[in-house]
Amino acid sequence: MDILFYICAALIGAAIGIAILVAVQRATARSRAKTIIDDANREAEVIMKDKLLEAREQELKIKTEAEKQANQRLSRIQSEESKLKQRQTQLNQQQSENARARNENEQTRQNLEAQMAVVEQRKEELDRLRRTAQDTLEHISGLSSEEAKEKLIDSLKDEAKTAASAYINDIMDEAKMTANKEAKRIVVQSIQRLATETAIENSVTVFHIDSDEIKGRIIGREGRNIRALEAATGIEIIVDDTPEADGRIHPARIEEVVAKVRKQIEEEIVETGKRTAIDLGIHGLHPDLIRMVGKMKYRSSYGQNLLQHSRETANLCAIMASELGLNPKKARRAGLLHDIGKVPDEEPELPHALLGMKLAEKYKEKPEICNAIGAHHDEIEQTSLLAPIVQVCDAISGARPGARREIVEAYIKRLNDLEQLALSYPGVIKTYAIQAGRELRVIVGADKIDDVETEKLSSEIARRIQDEMTYPGQVKITVIRETRSVSFAK
Repeated sequence: MDILFYICAALIGAAIGIAILVAVQRATARSRAKTIIDDANREAEVIMKDKLLEAREQELKIKTEAEKQANQRLSRIQSEESKLKQRQTQLNQQQSENARARNENEQTRQNLEAQMAVVEQRKEELDRLRRTAQDTLEHISGLSSEEAKEKLIDSLKDEAKTAASAYINDIMDEAKMTANKEAKRIVVQSIQRLATETAIENSVTVFHIDSDEIKGRIIGREGRNIRALEAATGIEIIVDDTPEADGRIHPARIEEVVAKVRKQIEEEIVETGKRTAIDLGIHGLHPDLIRMVGKMKYRSSYGQNLLQHSRETANLCAIMASELGLNPKKARRAGLLHDIGKVPDEEPELPHALLGMKLAEKYKEKPEICNAIGAHHDEIEQTSLLAPIVQVCDAISGARPGARREIVEAYIKRLNDLEQLALSYPGVIKTYAIQAGRELRVIVGADKIDDVETEKLSSEIARRIQDEMTYPGQVKITVIRETRSVSFAK
């Protein structure tokens, strides 16, 4: 029993201890919970205060930004209002000006209408006066207005032609005074500086054979040797005082000798071409061109030796080119080669200037050299300054006294052609070709042609001669018009 009592007491004590412990723990937990709650409340208050401060700051920031934007917008609105006020002011001023301008325009239009009415009235009055004056003039002159107008136009045309002709003559005279003076100076100086031979080589050779026997041997029986020589050489042989021929020289021997001489002549041709090129200081000529230059020695033009003529032309070209500040070497080369179209082995149907140009192009001569060769007789257009120099120097060499001999028939025909050409013009009475055809004098009727037409006639005749005729040098045309009054004292 005591044990049971103690057990029960122990259990009761344990239960009371547990209860007290639980109560103590609960009190402690409540206290701790309260503490936690109080701490949480304090932290919540702090957080709430921070959030409120942030919210107030954000609100202040937003308010400040809104006020700034509002101020900017207000400034823009005020600026736009100011512009609108200025625009309105300008529109009001413009309306006022437009109204004033409309009033002025209306007043001006009214004034113009009034003036136009006055002008129309004056015009009608002037037309009436003009018709009256025209009727009076027609009645006095006996001419209608159209006839008077035609006569006035004809008179004005004549005056204009006279004035134009006088003006043209003044211009031509002034140009001649300047251009001809300088050209003559250069030409004369070139001619003076060139030393040339007066005599020319003749293409006809005369041999004196004293022995009739030798003549007979040359001629051959019935002239067979002469025919063989002419056939082999291409030359014409004339023997005067032909004796009886015995023909002891056989034609085969003639052909043999001609072949031997032809070879010698060919060598001499090449040597002559080389010597000529060296004398003139011309280098780099093609061998075929050198041969053609050598062949010029055995060709003639109007009786003038072609090689001598080409050398003269080359030297003249060099002198004239130097005077003009051009390249004298090119000019000398073009002058030497300008007539190579006269000496080729084949002779196509081309003018010698064009043929010479093609040969120069074939042998790689420079374009200005080729053009000077082809244009020295105006068959093609002159494209370089060498071309007119070669043309002038060719004329100088061919036209100098003693340079060329013409066939009498051709010479007479040229003089007749000059005279007949001038006679073909109305008003021409007589014509005279003088100075070996270098001057043409034309006599016209004083009652048929006036002074102005006389000057015009000389120009037209010169132009026709230049276009239609071939002649060396130049031809001077002198038109003579004179009035003679003859009376007799008795």
